Amino acid sequence: MAGMNEPVLARLQHLMTLREEVETLGAGPWTPTADWADSDAYLTLHLDVPGIDPERLEMHEEGGMLTVAGERAAPQGLLSAERPSGVFRRVLAFPREVMPQSGEAHLAGGVLTVRFQKKHPTIDVHSADIHGADMHRDNSHPG
Repeated sequence: MAGMNEPVLARLQHLMTLREEVETLGAGPWTPTADWADSDAYLTLHLDVPGIDPERLEMHEEGGMLTVAGERAAPQGLLSAERPSGVFRRVLAFPREVMPQSGEAHLAGGVLTVRFQKKHPTIDVHSADIHGADMHRDNSHPG
């Protein structure tokens, strides 16, 4: 009968190990959640950073990527700790092309909102359409 309990004990041991791993993850660096929103003229990032002093936030934009880093200090005298604290660093790819260095940041209600001006197609895209229309006209009115 002891043999029948071995799978149960192995499963319990596995669950205890997973619990320890999850608790360890909570003690280390954390990752704030992010959303991208798209409008006609702007691409907007919403990043949840509750309890972070704006002085502790840094942003860097390079090569189609946005890096946001910061730190939330752990309050003193905690009896239990469920909210993450410490250093974080997110590297996010822009889902659409934006104008370089066009970001405007605003922090309110624990949400960092950064609005970027979207890059629109240049006039060269339209010149192909005009050229195509000229060719069509030329074909319909021979020489």
